[in-house]
Amino acid sequence: MLPFKKSVLITLFLMPFVHYGQYTDQINSNRPGETMSAYSVGKNVIQVETGIFGITANHSLLNYDVNGFGLDATLRWGAFMDRLEVIADIQYQNDQFDTNISSTNRANFRQTNLGAKFLIYDPFKNYEKKINLYSWKANQRFNWRQFVPAVSLFAGANFVFEGNPYAFSLASSISPKIMLITQNHFGDGRWVFVTNIIADYIGTDYPSYGYIVTLTRGFSKRWSGFIENQGYNSDFYSDMIARGGAAYLLNDNLQIDASISTNFKDTPSILYGGLGVSWRYDGFFKKSGAK
Repeated sequence: MLPFKKSVLITLFLMPFVHYGQYTDQINSNRPGETMSAYSVGKNVIQVETGIFGITANHSLLNYDVNGFGLDATLRWGAFMDRLEVIADIQYQNDQFDTNISSTNRANFRQTNLGAKFLIYDPFKNYEKKINLYSWKANQRFNWRQFVPAVSLFAGANFVFEGNPYAFSLASSISPKIMLITQNHFGDGRWVFVTNIIADYIGTDYPSYGYIVTLTRGFSKRWSGFIENQGYNSDFYSDMIARGGAAYLLNDNLQIDASISTNFKDTPSILYGGLGVSWRYDGFFKKSGAK
């Protein structure tokens, strides 16, 4: 085989694995889905993921309507080491709550969470796929390793402030949140499957347990799309939500996105629509061996 052909073949097979490190050449945002990825943004990297959303809801039994808007924002910082990420996650909502006899304007934080994520296992660390330069068929064999996920743990705290109309209690509180995260890359790396198993508001009168699963597909160097299913259950509220959307990469450090979400019941029925942006600052990042 000619040296040029060898070089091309090696490059093609190595390209998908560039994505699996903690730091990537292009921004890797959790938006517009709700799952948290297993990988961090990279040591000393700061990333902001934010967006606006509109919401409409109707309860068929209690006969109320909700119409409003909100802002969600996540700050991610690759702290101290590649495997560790510190995360601040907030969601603010302003809406009009209407019943047959009253109308109330509500405005407060639906979510205020601070925590950290640590990568426990990376199936691609110290792994190099062997390339057979003389057999195209051998290189196309099914790779069972793609079913081995990256695994991370998240631990954090929910902060609920007194008088919050979106909380199950009007008293202020701090409660733990923990999450098990898995992430698989399938095929040529364009398919990414992420699972979050969540225990939330632990130790309160209404602990919540749930999951989120997200399947993302990269269609080109700039376009990607996703579908997602989320379920959660507590004595205070239970639901199942479906989401879908797309993201567009403006440059290596900037992404815009759009999504829509709906649930599967009418107590209440809920519809969300959102637009967002993710921005990364990697000026403090140094590649291994760099001075």
